[in-house]
Amino acid sequence: MDIRNDVVAVLDEVLSLKGRAREFALDTPLLGAIPELDSMAVVVLITTLEEQFGFTVEDDEIDGSVFASLATLIDFVEGKLAA
Repeated sequence: MDIRNDVVAVLDEVLSLKGRAREFALDTPLLGAIPELDSMAVVVLITTLEEQFGFTVEDDEIDGSVFASLATLIDFVEGKLAA
């Protein structure tokens, strides 16, 4: 499983970026930098990640730092999978 590619694919799909997410570097900022990533998109993104990777995200696990960059989002997913 390539977690980075899977997370990028989910981002691209949920935000309808038409392939733009594949160009993101690990330090690419997400929340506040990508107009498509609004509060509703965050909810859909979390739900889609839960379905894709088979984990559950509790409300208190999520804050803005999770969506600071591609790297922080990947780290979050890897942490959930390791738990």
